[in-house]
Amino acid sequence: MRNNSGLAQKVISDIPRGVGRPPLWSENMQARFRDGTFARIAKVLGEREDRTDFIREAVERELERREKGSPV
Repeated sequence: MRNNSGLAQKVISDIPRGVGRPPLWSENMQARFRDGTFARIAKVLGEREDRTDFIREAVERELERREKGSPV
């Protein structure tokens, strides 16, 4: 295959670049927590659980609760 400049180009796949699923975690945020929060989280995590996943899930649950109109 040749590109616009006439140079040969290797073709690895017929699928165009950029095709695939969109990123799941596209928004980024840095947050500060009280001392000891990460230790508390570590105590309640399961063997294969991840702290970041724990925090994401906690935020999702709280958002769903508030969006349903439950009292804070």
